[in-house]
Amino acid sequence: MMRTRPLKVALLGCGVVGSEVARIMTTHADDLAARIGAPVELAGVAVRRPSKVREGIDPALVTTDATALVKRGDIDVVVEVIGGIEPARSLITTAFEHGASVVSANKALLAQDGAALHAEAEEHGKDLYYEAAVAGAIPLIRPLRESLAGDKINRVMGIVNGTTNFILDKMDSTGAGYQEALDEATALGYAEADPTADVEGFDAAAKAAILAGIAFHTRVRLDDVYREGMAEVTAADFRSAKEMGCTIKLLAICERSKDGASVTARVHPAMIPLTHPLASVRGAYNAVFVESDAAGQLMFYGPGAGGSPTASAVLGDLVAVCRNRLNGATGPGESAYAALPVSPMGEVVTRYHISLDVADKPGVLAQVATVFAEHGVSIDTVRQQGKDGEASLVVVTHRASDASLSGTVEALRKLDTVRGVASIMRVEGE
Repeated sequence: MMRTRPLKVALLGCGVVGSEVARIMTTHADDLAARIGAPVELAGVAVRRPSKVREGIDPALVTTDATALVKRGDIDVVVEVIGGIEPARSLITTAFEHGASVVSANKALLAQDGAALHAEAEEHGKDLYYEAAVAGAIPLIRPLRESLAGDKINRVMGIVNGTTNFILDKMDSTGAGYQEALDEATALGYAEADPTADVEGFDAAAKAAILAGIAFHTRVRLDDVYREGMAEVTAADFRSAKEMGCTIKLLAICERSKDGASVTARVHPAMIPLTHPLASVRGAYNAVFVESDAAGQLMFYGPGAGGSPTASAVLGDLVAVCRNRLNGATGPGESAYAALPVSPMGEVVTRYHISLDVADKPGVLAQVATVFAEHGVSIDTVRQQGKDGEASLVVVTHRASDASLSGTVEALRKLDTVRGVASIMRVEGE
């Protein structure tokens, strides 16, 4: 039997995502009520500019006083889609204190203060759900913390930012340079006027922190994630990648150490073989590749941003939280029992592709090989091209630690025959 008293929802933010959440709540009201077991009612919408016309939203619901809205006491669920750290953090905390559960899409806040927010939710017996914070419409958080709860996850590697994937895909498919591809992404609306958060990896790093925490039952903060942007990736890097049967993606990688005693979380450009499923992810799409003991290899793929896709994830959480509310229960909270240490980037072991500008004369290769050997870095392949006294030397290593590779590069720069290090890129997915 359906309960007739509606569950009341407060919406914080009514931009691209918030307006879609409101629209779907209205147009799919009957279906949502049937799935939840009670009607859901939009009880208030907090915005910064109340004079803006918002189609389909009763102006009487609009307010600029978000704090008063979440303090009302009759609100069952607060949906936070304003982003940023403050006032979102204070509003979410206030919502818990006044009896509401929370659905959020705020990756930056969750990566920075997720543990504290989970503690607040638990203290007040409320839910904190955030499927939309990591990969838009792609169901990812719920599978990791519920469907795979009985499994041991060893690695999560993915493309979690559509803007960067669009840019790199354009460079790969057309031979365009970075700036040219970024300009096209901006013109098409894939990149913000200030694309720093995307292209410098801040957005992906926040998502990596959230994913690592869930996958490894360990608190991982944004500061624990190694981050490297993609502005230095060149058309020459893509040519080199193609010669190796690879492409280049900006990856978020979270993994356990081989002995299982620690974890790492990192974001950086990497070459991946064309045979890897992530290599075929095109345009502004996202995909996450999960490796676990029992389930093996799983891949989640779909649109990772945009109003409707992100609203889909928000509404999925809203349905789950409302069901919990009706049953007097809460869903899964934070699971950080493993408390594994997060290793620094220097301990990460992977393969490397190094391109050197060298003098075109006898003995250069021997000198370079000696430096690699002295630092314990084994060489897999070497390719040399040159004329008129100048040459390029491309070295692909076997697996080596970041620290040992850094020492190797520092020593190479001191050789008289090495004119410069053109590029260094990690090779993943093998």
